[in-house]
Amino acid sequence: MLYEGDNMMGVKRTNRSAALRILHERGCISRKRLAESIKLTPAAITKIVGEMIAEGLVVEGSTIPSEGVGRREVMVELNTRYSCALGILIKPGKAVLSGAWLDGSAIFTEELELAGESVSEESLGLIVGRLMELADSNELSRELILGIGVTLRGAFDKSGRRVVNSYGLLDGEDFPICDIVEQLSGLPVVLSTGIRALFSAHSFLSGGNNPDSQFFLRCDAAGIDSALSINNRICLGSSRQCGEIGHIPVIRRGGKACSCGKCGCLETVASPEAIREDSLAILSEEVTPVLWKMSRSKKPEDFTLDNILDAARHGDSGVCAVVDNAVFALANALRSVIYLVDPGRIVLYGEMFENSYYLSKLQAEMREGVDAGHVVAIETSMYNCQLENIAAAVMAVDDFFAKGGIA
Repeated sequence: MLYEGDNMMGVKRTNRSAALRILHERGCISRKRLAESIKLTPAAITKIVGEMIAEGLVVEGSTIPSEGVGRREVMVELNTRYSCALGILIKPGKAVLSGAWLDGSAIFTEELELAGESVSEESLGLIVGRLMELADSNELSRELILGIGVTLRGAFDKSGRRVVNSYGLLDGEDFPICDIVEQLSGLPVVLSTGIRALFSAHSFLSGGNNPDSQFFLRCDAAGIDSALSINNRICLGSSRQCGEIGHIPVIRRGGKACSCGKCGCLETVASPEAIREDSLAILSEEVTPVLWKMSRSKKPEDFTLDNILDAARHGDSGVCAVVDNAVFALANALRSVIYLVDPGRIVLYGEMFENSYYLSKLQAEMREGVDAGHVVAIETSMYNCQLENIAAAVMAVDDFFAKGGIA
């Protein structure tokens, strides 16, 4: 087993990171309160804040009365325009380009349509070229940009810089995406899976409202994926795929093929597309009478998830059985998460949880089979279905904070 210590630079980064997090979450705060919040001596905080003021990362603000007679405490706050980050989120057929300030607020966002089924090095050049055009048009100098966050689905190598398998999203395996984007842009790059970028953005924008540990679940047209944080750090795992419950096998034999290459994964039973496919597969006047009536004015391929759930809401027994099976499978996976890692909160993200009928069924199912000692708050993200446009850039800002504001 490998044990590693931390040198003085590591300690410095950790302390600066803690200070930046507090400033981000609370806004203006005195040095004294900042020291108390992160349990450092006033002298240590004075040195840290002094360095960041000299850099321009932190600025002094108003003064407030202190406990000492006649003395006033000077407030300090994060200079949110000190720097910014850019982002590239790659999806099938498109890329979402973004820019964000240090408080996570958007500078720009644009969706870029891509030609071809997979992203090649050539098309990546077009993506980066357009991103830098957007930066220039928003008057973001290269010195102002701390780096680029790149996010996409896939499995990465242990360095976190190469995509080992993108499941067809990139043109080729073992794709050195960080090196390519850095060469094209001249900026440092941080790489993350899509789900971790969304989780990172959710946690960053939520500020001080995050418990120490959370489980983040996305369920939408892209499928089911998830991520886990413990002690406010997103867990990676030995193969950088920690927390992915969407590909847990829930059907032993005869299950549908999954995008990951296996059969019978949770995603093939409980995802929106799985519910839609399974409901249409049994479409008939006898088994799905409500859905059958809808089909008189709508082609099966035009049915949406909301159509399917409306049929279940109105008592279509066949569709109800499909939805109940999906809800039970997902709830079972989440119950396993609760007992295994005991998260402080489960955050739900995705179009699935915008449907009140489905959400109420999942919440009701989650109340079953969990004892009083393992009751966990289950909440839809306050940024539900809003993070894709900014997640990659905010993820890069969050990484900057994690490194203590040292690029």
